[in-house]
Amino acid sequence: MHLPRSSGVLLHPTSLPGGRLGDEARAFVDWLAEAGQSWWQVLPLGPPDDAGSPYKAQSAFACSTELLADPEARVTAEELEDFVARHPFWTGGWAAYAGPGALPGQVRFEREWDALREYARRRGVRLIGDLPIYVAEGGADHRERPELFQPGVVGGVPPDLFSRTGQLWGNPLYEWAALRATGYRWWTERFRRTFELVDVTRVDHFRGFVAYWAVRARALTARRGTWRRGPGRALFDAAQAELGELPVVAEDLGLITPPVERLRDELGLPGMRVLQFAFDGNPRNPHLPENHPEHAVAYTGTHDNDTAVGWARATGALDADEPHWALIELAFASRARVAIVPAQDVLGLGSEARLNTPGRAEGNWRWRLEPGQLTREHARRLRAIGEATGRVPARTR
Repeated sequence: MHLPRSSGVLLHPTSLPGGRLGDEARAFVDWLAEAGQSWWQVLPLGPPDDAGSPYKAQSAFACSTELLADPEARVTAEELEDFVARHPFWTGGWAAYAGPGALPGQVRFEREWDALREYARRRGVRLIGDLPIYVAEGGADHRERPELFQPGVVGGVPPDLFSRTGQLWGNPLYEWAALRATGYRWWTERFRRTFELVDVTRVDHFRGFVAYWAVRARALTARRGTWRRGPGRALFDAAQAELGELPVVAEDLGLITPPVERLRDELGLPGMRVLQFAFDGNPRNPHLPENHPEHAVAYTGTHDNDTAVGWARATGALDADEPHWALIELAFASRARVAIVPAQDVLGLGSEARLNTPGRAEGNWRWRLEPGQLTREHARRLRAIGEATGRVPARTR
């Protein structure tokens, strides 16, 4: 996958003013275009859990109707029949799980999202999505196809930088032998659906395709678990054989081993570099700007990190009057072809604007922009950095 030298902003639609699509979403696209940005990165678009997490969506295929600007818009019988005919793999299971009105809601979402995506395309902005590796326990996918999941174990990661007891996600784990027996059809259809919605997708927890952390279902933490082998490249080969090239960014963060790096490189996928992980004194740290490869996406931070200002205050790692702009300049100057900045970092907000704290079940996914909070001055300054580092398309200068 070839990525042009470019940049973008990470903002999930729930963080738009009002938390919905419509006028505010188009206004954000206008701001991105004014700022010379080529990408709008979002988080997973599925129906979130009760805590608001899009990483425990009720469906790996359906989209969240909570994002609709017009949730009561009329849907004709012809539109509904056409949608089901184009999505035979998952619509029956979603209707059985979510009940009356589930499928008309998906028609409305497609209508609004497609219009927004076309609006963004005309403004020179493309969309980066996010595909969680796992599904929610008891969700539509788990309920409809239980044979594809292992009983008695759940997903997570061992102790890491975010948590001394590990992260106990609680998601069901795949029965990879059963998926292999179907030619990885479920995953191929999932990729097909994803690329109906976005131009490129980040695949979350990419290392889980090499080896994943399995924890007993009743465990209180993820400290004790076992590594089990994943499907490797066979899954990606199966999807690519049917869909063609997969425009995927590998989320290669955490405990990354040589086999994980080999799989990423064999598939030709760009990985991620996060500047908040860079300044530990190790000159070989892969997140240091001077160690970034060209085939990568550089971030100041992700949705799981503190804001740049909050991080700088807590760590003292960056001695600058405006640490958020200093980190943005480092990300944009990186060799990595794409640089992505959370909207909170453009605004210079502190830890109060953090979107998610891994390992904490409550208090996440709540931050929202205020109307007009991203100003023309923010756009001007971001564009100036982009132009100075060769990330603004020539046609927009």
